[in-house]
Amino acid sequence: MFRPDNTPPDSSDFELHIVFQGGQLLSDMRSQTGCLIAREQVQRSGWTELRRQFLGYWGDQPCYVLEIDTVDQPDPLQYQKGSLYHILGRVDEQLFALAGRAAQLLDWERDHRYCGRCGDKMTVDLQERAMRCDPCRVINYPRISPCVIVLVTRGEELLLARNANFPQPMYSTLAGFIEAGETAEETLHREVREEVGVEVTNLRYFQSQSWPFPNQLMLGFFADYVGGDIVCQPSEIADAGWFHYSELPLIPPASSISGQLIQHYIETLK
Repeated sequence: MFRPDNTPPDSSDFELHIVFQGGQLLSDMRSQTGCLIAREQVQRSGWTELRRQFLGYWGDQPCYVLEIDTVDQPDPLQYQKGSLYHILGRVDEQLFALAGRAAQLLDWERDHRYCGRCGDKMTVDLQERAMRCDPCRVINYPRISPCVIVLVTRGEELLLARNANFPQPMYSTLAGFIEAGETAEETLHREVREEVGVEVTNLRYFQSQSWPFPNQLMLGFFADYVGGDIVCQPSEIADAGWFHYSELPLIPPASSISGQLIQHYIETLK
């Protein structure tokens, strides 16, 4: 349904827009498409457009992300504002990926308005999706931060942990950023050891997911427990333990790769 593209059409009367205001996503509560707002609807609103970028195509319709001024007042009876977490699990994966792409591109443009080398103002090159500094020729592309996320298993038991910084009492799989000079496999071993103190073996790649909180590419793995007692890293993990697949705590939704790892493994056991 969603096809990324960097080159916008010359013109179109059927544009769709994903709209952000003050970092929050606008959703039309009267529309089945939710956060996809038609061109004529945006025009009627009279919102002040601060920035726009072409995202690609939703079906055959060109789609843009807009940032509108915080002084604008969208009708609260029609529009709901919230973070991307607000639509997680409520829209299909492709629409969530599109909204995530939109948020990441706006953040990237905002954070690279000035050159980090010479301080001069940068310009947007939408053909190549880059921010360019003409005086010193620095080029900045949208930042993607690769991470590993892993479900560690021991037969019918799953090793799940509750993040110390997460507000809900949810247990999830382990994850961490890949550091400079590391492979994904080295990161996986290091993160599991640091966060819960155990060793793993038999790593199997599952699949990946773009995760816009704020700009991760999650690389999903399964791994088998091989030894060690659970010792939580206090700054990262509030609690961790082994859970039988039939008696799981609150876990992430199936729209997240963590939830998909858990569900896929349970299906293999059954």
